[in-house]
Amino acid sequence: MKTCELICNKESGKGIRGTKLEDLVKKIQSYNYETNIFFTEKSGDAKEHVQNMDKVDLVLSIGGDGTFNEIVSGNHLRKEKLVLSHIPIGTTNDLGHMLGLNKNMIKNIEKIMEGEIKQVDLGLINEQPFAYVAGFGKFINVPYETSRKLKKRIGHLAYIINGIKEFFHVTKLYEVEYKINGETYHGYYSLILISNANRIAGFNNIYRDVKLNDNQFEIMFCNITRRKDLVKTLMILMRTGITNVPGIYCHTSDSIEITFKDSDKTYWTIDGEKLKDEISHYKISINKDLKMLLPKKNINKLFVK
Repeated sequence: MKTCELICNKESGKGIRGTKLEDLVKKIQSYNYETNIFFTEKSGDAKEHVQNMDKVDLVLSIGGDGTFNEIVSGNHLRKEKLVLSHIPIGTTNDLGHMLGLNKNMIKNIEKIMEGEIKQVDLGLINEQPFAYVAGFGKFINVPYETSRKLKKRIGHLAYIINGIKEFFHVTKLYEVEYKINGETYHGYYSLILISNANRIAGFNNIYRDVKLNDNQFEIMFCNITRRKDLVKTLMILMRTGITNVPGIYCHTSDSIEITFKDSDKTYWTIDGEKLKDEISHYKISINKDLKMLLPKKNINKLFVK
């Protein structure tokens, strides 16, 4: 019999609703997995548990994108890497939606267990893993500054409310130098996104042809500051994707170095969580050690054969 470690963050999003945890375990066991459950109680629990746990055939996350980031981070620190998968119950669940999962947790387990193991490009920002996105600047603070209590009460609307508040704040430009693909650039930017995803912050198809195993990031620098231009950008973004927006500069690469010239700097967000640091230089690269058991639904679209 195979072994599955089920890591559950019941506080993510609105929690597990409408489905008993026992039913989820029974469904996993029906696929010939002996299953153990680990409940997180505080930030960092999932990372520490995965780093130090015994070898299993599958680590299955139940939580939000931040919970999965912890599991990925713990796995990255192991000598013997594990196969991971993820059932989304968070507020936005960008990763789950991209992979073809929905709110039906039993169906999600079926899709995962009947799926395929794929190697997935893992991002590292100064050796800290991110599963699908690292961001800096305008609106990036919204995920980690939105209260858990409000998210549990009204769900994704909580992000929208805080996003509207952020929209009316003054947009700061940060002086940045970055090196990519053998070239050096210098400029002033309000937003930076480095991702391996076609859905970010609830927006689908931001990039039109993302592959999760092509050894390439999608990288974006934005210098838009005026509110009317931000509105125009969102409208273009929903119609045609990010690469056609004036004021946005796009690259693809397997690595980038970014140096902030400003001493007054805010925090990065990785997979919706705050990256706490006090430094100005960042090296972002791709690691190839992540293997995931994924639903078959979007594999042909998301992976290079």
